[in-house]
Amino acid sequence: MATRVYECLKSIGEKIIENKDFLTDLDREIGDADHGVNMARGFQGVIEKVAQDDPDIGAVLKKTGMTLLSTVGGASGPLYGTAYMEAAKVFAGKNEVTAEDFLAGLDAAISGIQKRGKAEKGEKTMLDALIPARDAYASALEGGADIKSALDAACKAANEGIEFTKTIAATKGRASYLGDRSIGHQDPGATSATMTLEVIRDFI
Repeated sequence: MATRVYECLKSIGEKIIENKDFLTDLDREIGDADHGVNMARGFQGVIEKVAQDDPDIGAVLKKTGMTLLSTVGGASGPLYGTAYMEAAKVFAGKNEVTAEDFLAGLDAAISGIQKRGKAEKGEKTMLDALIPARDAYASALEGGADIKSALDAACKAANEGIEFTKTIAATKGRASYLGDRSIGHQDPGATSATMTLEVIRDFI
C-alpha cells in the first residue's frame, strides 16, 4: 500500500508539473509569479527522492514534506511541507489507508497549515479549498458514503472554494498587498490544493 501512496504522490507531482505554467500565470496576477515553478520543482524532487518501496506510509509522507520544505520557494514550501509532515504523524507505522485515516490526515494537514501560516478560511488561501473539502468529506462519511463518493464531495467543495476566492480580497501573503485589486482572481494555492485532491480521488 505504501508503494501505492508513492505512485499517488508521483501522479500529484505529474499533475502539478503539467500545470506549472497555469499555476504560475494565476500567481502572476496576485503574487510573485512563481507558484507553479516552485511547486513543479518541489514535486520533481519528491518523484526523485522519496523511496518507492518504503512500507511505512508515514515515512513516505514525512520525506515528501521534508523534500517540499527544502525545494519549494516562497510561502508554499513551508505550508505544503508542513501539511505533509503533519499528515505523516497520522500514518506513522501504517501500511494502509482507511477512509477515516484520510480524514484524520487531512485534518492534521489543515491544522498544520493554519498554525504555520497563521491563516483561516476566508483570507484567499489554500484553506478556502481545503477546509470546505475536509468538511464535505467528513459529512459524506457520516452519511454512509464510501471513500470514493466522499472524495467526490470533497473535490466539489474544493472547486467551489476556488470560485469563492475570486470573490474576496486577499488578506494573507503577497496578494494582500493588492487589497481589493485581488478580487476577481482565483488563488493559486487553492488551485494546486484542489488539483492534489482531484488526483487522489482519481487515483483511488
